[in-house]
Amino acid sequence: MQEAKFPTPQKAADLEYDAIVLGAGVSGLVSAAVLANQGCQQILVVDEYGHIGGNHMDWSTNGYTFDIGSLIFQDDSPLLTHFPELLSLYVPIEPRWGRLNPQKMVTDYPISLRDDILRAGAMGMMRIFGSVFYARLFQREMRNARDFSRYWIGAELLRRSGLESYMRRFYGIALDQIDIDLAKKRMLWISEHASLGNLAHRLFRRRRQGPTNKQLARPKSGFAPLYRLAQQNLENRGVQFALGVKPVAIDRLENGFQLRLEDRVITAGRLFSTIPIERVQALCAIERQHVLNTTTLISLYFSFRGERGFQQPIIYNFSHDGAWKRLTVYSDFYGQAHGREYFAVEVVADQPDSPVEMAELDFRAHVAANGLFRGDLKLEGAQVLTNAYPVYSRDAARQADEAIAALRAFGIQSYGRHGGFNYQPTARVSTLDAEAALGFERKVSQPPGAVEASSPQMEPAPSPLLISSPTTP
Repeated sequence: MQEAKFPTPQKAADLEYDAIVLGAGVSGLVSAAVLANQGCQQILVVDEYGHIGGNHMDWSTNGYTFDIGSLIFQDDSPLLTHFPELLSLYVPIEPRWGRLNPQKMVTDYPISLRDDILRAGAMGMMRIFGSVFYARLFQREMRNARDFSRYWIGAELLRRSGLESYMRRFYGIALDQIDIDLAKKRMLWISEHASLGNLAHRLFRRRRQGPTNKQLARPKSGFAPLYRLAQQNLENRGVQFALGVKPVAIDRLENGFQLRLEDRVITAGRLFSTIPIERVQALCAIERQHVLNTTTLISLYFSFRGERGFQQPIIYNFSHDGAWKRLTVYSDFYGQAHGREYFAVEVVADQPDSPVEMAELDFRAHVAANGLFRGDLKLEGAQVLTNAYPVYSRDAARQADEAIAALRAFGIQSYGRHGGFNYQPTARVSTLDAEAALGFERKVSQPPGAVEASSPQMEPAPSPLLISSPTTP
């Protein structure tokens, strides 16, 4: 076998580090904390964003503070193992989740035994249970996400509940186009929470007694105070940050790596990546074999005075119409501003350049048709985020694994939401994934409980487009 030859650095390095971490989101910050805990002395965290926290970002105007995605954490989150000082800044809340179903009702999330099954009437219930029995007997082969969902709850309840419409809206493609392996991995909650047997079990079981974890929200002023403390924690342990800088290239050296930034050259013995796979491939000049598709997320920021038509702070759109996916009412957690409620709406766009105006018009028309937000509804602003989270089309998992393996052969560990093409809906999941990637052994296991409903953990991407104070029709 011919001995591998490594390129000579194009110029002398300005700085030398033990490790470089690409991405300053939750995965990147936890990685830096774990590396410092393992004895790494010189660590550099690099991010194209000018802030840390990844897509945990907020935007404020006229006394309102909005976020991309949701904002809920818990007091037993493994993230607090690394950054315990964050706990004192969180705001205790009591969130409730609801969903708008195809029957124009705001009801239980994700499935309501009363509204989705009992309200269907005798004939409707026969179709629901009949479709489940039919699927269990004759549709046992699972080739895609639709087959998986249909097997557990039947085609009739899948349609009547709006679950199929919501998942198509969430994933950005039809369920029969979603890879079955990813469906089993990412949609296991259907068999755990939405199957008919479990619905009946929850109806008759006694409420559990005993302590539970506490639900928390980010500070009223936004994410910046939280991650400022996290940054100070890491800096006190010798971690350095290069924010708002764009990597130009990564070269493999005989004893490590050379990272070329726009304004400097850095070398390190080890390099870890939590940024999108294709971005790292380009930096390393590794030929891309496949395109890993991701979604574009539009966040609409509204204020409102009037009758909104529901009580829950968080509502998911399970109706068959409307492009919006979820809305979060911040004023339920932090109080009204100027006598008005305020909330954010997530819309998964068909194209990266989808206009915000179309998303706003669609939302207004849809909520009006469903009897919601009767009153003064004002758009305060919006943000557009590309590469929000992975699209799990067929063969995407295999293609991602091949790309990650190519990076591993180059010497780079790539993990996280986009570093591993791995949908991570919570800071909890991102933390545990980063710990596992770096071999961190948790001394005390985390108690079970519901997970945080947090925003997408996608690491550095093009800065989101901000549209402030648009004209409201």
